[in-house]
Amino acid sequence: MKFTLLGTGTSTGVPSIGCECETCTSDDPRDRRLRVSVLVEHDGQSVLIDTSSDFRQQALRQKLKRLDAVLITHCHADHIFGLDDIRPLNFRHGALGVYANERAWRDIRRIFQYVFEPSHFGGGLPQVVAHTVVDGAPFCLGRNLRVTPLEVIHGRLPVVAYRCNDFAYATDLSEIPPSTLESLRGLDVLVLDCLRLTSHPTHLSLERSLAYIEELKPRRAYLTHIAHDIKHERDSALLPPGVAFGYDGLEINDE
Repeated sequence: MKFTLLGTGTSTGVPSIGCECETCTSDDPRDRRLRVSVLVEHDGQSVLIDTSSDFRQQALRQKLKRLDAVLITHCHADHIFGLDDIRPLNFRHGALGVYANERAWRDIRRIFQYVFEPSHFGGGLPQVVAHTVVDGAPFCLGRNLRVTPLEVIHGRLPVVAYRCNDFAYATDLSEIPPSTLESLRGLDVLVLDCLRLTSHPTHLSLERSLAYIEELKPRRAYLTHIAHDIKHERDSALLPPGVAFGYDGLEINDE
């Protein structure tokens, strides 16, 4: 199993437009962060979590040739606005299964109304096969990839974290409910939200991210959805063994 962090930045991306802070002007490529998404590859399956607003750029950089499914965490712009860019993959491989919870599907159908209620002819449309996921109800992609949707809280918004076998991806959250905590134990890899060093009302800060990691005790943990007040090399000194800041293009393999 391999996981590639395609993007690790917050909703504005890093560098942020008009900013001249130490991180935004850094020449360290690990400080250049596209909007968050991750590619999961296992046993012939290629699964994308979130079609970020930078998906086209990420797919070209990754030399992505096909996808077997897309998993959606929630419907904020930085996680969903790249959905239209699945069209070249549709041209070659047909309709693509997209998985999201009921609340996200309401927003996806509203935002991308032209996909689900076509009103014109000409031009390409994303070809989507809609699947609704339910908290705690696992499903399989291919023969050996077991996916379990798990609810986390992003301010007041329920968001879907995904456990894929012994890998879990939990972005955009401020709280992990007790039932989800139990479902996140025994992990090989946890990729977890960590917006900034100081507290935030809808995201985890570094202190809270590390507290969850200490409770869950995955073998390895990587932090994502990172804003520009975190500088990769400087702030990596704040992390305990087994925890690292993610960066765009990082490949995480089974060990």
